[in-house]
This record gives sequence, structure tokens and C-alpha cells, in this order.
Amino acid sequence: MSDGGAVQRMGVVGVELRQLRYFVTLAEELHFGRAAAREHIVQSALSQQVQRLERELGAPLLERTTHHVRLTAAGTVFLPEARQILAHVDRAAAAAQRAARSAPALRVGTVDASYDSMPAILRRVQARFPDLEVHQVEAGVPEQYLLLASGRLDIGIGRASLAPAEVASELLRLDPLGVLVRQGHRFARSPGVPVATLAGEPLLLAEEARAPEFNQFVIELCRSAGFLPAVYRGTVESIRAAVDLVAQGRTVLCAPASCVPAHPGMVWRPLTEPVSYYPWSVLWRAEDHSGPVRAMVSCARQLSRELGWLETSGQAAG
Repeated sequence: MSDGGAVQRMGVVGVELRQLRYFVTLAEELHFGRAAAREHIVQSALSQQVQRLERELGAPLLERTTHHVRLTAAGTVFLPEARQILAHVDRAAAAAQRAARSAPALRVGTVDASYDSMPAILRRVQARFPDLEVHQVEAGVPEQYLLLASGRLDIGIGRASLAPAEVASELLRLDPLGVLVRQGHRFARSPGVPVATLAGEPLLLAEEARAPEFNQFVIELCRSAGFLPAVYRGTVESIRAAVDLVAQGRTVLCAPASCVPAHPGMVWRPLTEPVSYYPWSVLWRAEDHSGPVRAMVSCARQLSRELGWLETSGQAAG
């Protein structure tokens, strides 16, 4: 069914857009508590609105027991249609906002060109909103915070542990952390590298002003294994420059799986004992509720679910 047909059909019944949104959120979470938290309403209000939607449609959309929530056959068929209607409304809102501004644009922060999360999200956003003008800004997470708070950036990505109050965030990806070494290194022969074996290795950290949150994460991980890392005396500003040092055998590099570069002679191995996941969040200005920003967050959330970015079972194996 086309967007127009979907909206026309909605005119026949007294369905509200918020009821559709609540249903879609509940269908994604399959848990009333989590869905209510996402929509910032109480659980009873969400349940009432979904029940009203079912009455208007004359069809049960969900099976509810004390132990689970699942879609009925009707709910399974209705879900993509509801998403289509909401997407149509989002596009209409974005079109109105574009018409109201002389130069509609979305300014997006990226940590490093080697990290694949943000490019994947942007592809999804630009497929959904082909007219949206996107400007990418490469900046470390501390700089992204400043740019977001001052209104010079609309969306960013990074670890949200140090985010100021002006910056909102949503966890997007739990990224297996590993170590990058050159072939021939003792770690290259192992399927996984226990964190404790990093002791004594010259470990390359990021430039502190650019990525203090990543350095903190790696150092805390080493401390949890009973040692402080032997830090390589030198810094780089990009993954590509770091790879050059690793290729020379000068250092080893802790890196998330999402940014492992394709480079001959290099090997990435997941860290084990403990297995560790680096938390990536999508970042935006807390007071910014514009259509493009909402669309970006929505696409990021949808992509995360489709690709299982928040699932950790078995991710770091091999």
C-alpha cells in the first residue's frame, strides 16, 4: 500500500498518530516498561492508547501474558503499515521545515573516517530523506560536545560517559574491543587475547585532548586485569597513522571492531578475559527536537536493531 493509501485509510477510523507511535515502539521493545520509558509516559497510559488503537481497528494487535508480549498475525501485518504512515508524517514535517529555512542542513560529527557506524547511519538517513543536505565534521568527542552545546553541530557519535547536561544521548552499539598487531606478533597466533597479556606491551593510546573517554575506557580495562598499561611515548591523530606505527612493530593498538582497517600484514584479535565492548552512543543537543535530528536518531535506532549492534552474545568470538 502506498503512503497516500495508508493515510487515506487512517481517515476512515479514529486512530491518532501517537497511538501508532506507541504501538510501533511497543512492537520494537515487546516490553511495556521499556516502551513507556522510551515514549516518556507511564506504562498504564501506553497500554490504554494501544488498547484504543486495537478497538478502532477491530483487531487484536498484541498477545499479552504475565511473561511476554508478542505480535498477533494482525499486528505483524499492521506494523510495517504503521511505520509507513509515521515515516510519511516525518517526511512531511521535514519538508515543511526545509521550506521554512533557506538552507536546510544537518551537521554531523564523526570521530574518525575509519569508524563505520556513522557512515552506515548516514546512508540510511539519506536514503529516507534524499533532499537533506548533510555536512560531516571530523572531531573528537570532547569537541563534539562543545559544538553540540553551542548549536554548531546537530548530531554526533561517541562514548556518552562525559556528556554535559546540554547533550542528550542514546546507546547505539556495543562494539567488541580488540587489539591490532602486525602479522608475526605473538597475539596474531591466538583467536583471542586475554587482557592481562597486554601488560608490558607498548600500547598506543589516542591523543588525550581528542579521545580522553576512549583512553579512560582502555586504562580502566587494564586496571581491571591488575596492571597499568605501558603507554607508547607518542600520539597520532588518525587510525591510519596508528596503523603505520603498528605495522612498524613499534606498538600495539586497542581498537573496536567497527574501525578495523583493511591493511595487508595487520591482524585484529578480540580481547578476552574479560571480553569487552566499547559503548557508542548517538549524541544530540537536548533541546533540539527538529525533524532531521529526530529522523537521524530514529534511523540510528532502527539500524542498531536490524544489525544487532546492542547484542553481545558471541560478538567477540574469532
